[in-house]
Amino acid sequence: MKLLVAVKRVIDYNVQIRVKSDQTGVDMDNVKMSMNPPDENAVEEAIKLKDSGVATEVVVVSIGHEKCQDTIRSAMAMGADRGILIKTEDLIEPLAVAKILKAIVEKEQPDMVLLGKQAIDDDSNQTGQMLSALLNWPQGCFISKLGVNDKTITITREIDEGLEHLEIQLPAVVTCDLRLNEPRFASLPNIMKAKKKPLDVIAIENLEIDISPRVKFLKVEEAPVRKGGTMVADVKELIQKLKYEAKVI
Repeated sequence: MKLLVAVKRVIDYNVQIRVKSDQTGVDMDNVKMSMNPPDENAVEEAIKLKDSGVATEVVVVSIGHEKCQDTIRSAMAMGADRGILIKTEDLIEPLAVAKILKAIVEKEQPDMVLLGKQAIDDDSNQTGQMLSALLNWPQGCFISKLGVNDKTITITREIDEGLEHLEIQLPAVVTCDLRLNEPRFASLPNIMKAKKKPLDVIAIENLEIDISPRVKFLKVEEAPVRKGGTMVADVKELIQKLKYEAKVI
């Protein structure tokens, strides 16, 4: 079984986001970058399947500029076998990402595609679903448990009513939740080995895919600063404030 895992390079989740002074976007100069956290869960799950003998190869793909190679190398240090970078300097929207991944799937012919449920930079939660539609493959979104049986997979996903258990035919697309597993730390020897693993770089122009944006950003603003709360002496005062000041009852 071959597994394809899509990873994205994002601003590290520990970094305080700053908006550019001209409000055209987020300031990314000299900012620490890392692999999107849910994508780490996808990589970890793929490697676990390989370690257990279920999968034979784990291929990692990323879309972006040259520095995305670092993200791919991180995945290979965790245990992935090889990487593919679709090189572009443009900002790629979820639909374009799904189209690019479709082209890679058609080339690589994996049995399953794993992605993080969403990226922490745009929070779109769209790519996996769009890829599933383009491929006409079944999908399992934000999964918290995965089992593989010959030609099917069983997944568990959290819904409003509790847990949903599904059986899905392969090939399939799955998006991974943070509850799925605990990503491993890459050891120093594996980091060194990852530098020698194959990594193919493909110019996005060679794929001949329409990546023109469908969304235009007008302005990016800082979130408003939250005001401090008000202490009340008793329930009666609370009700009065909710009724006459907040006017919510």
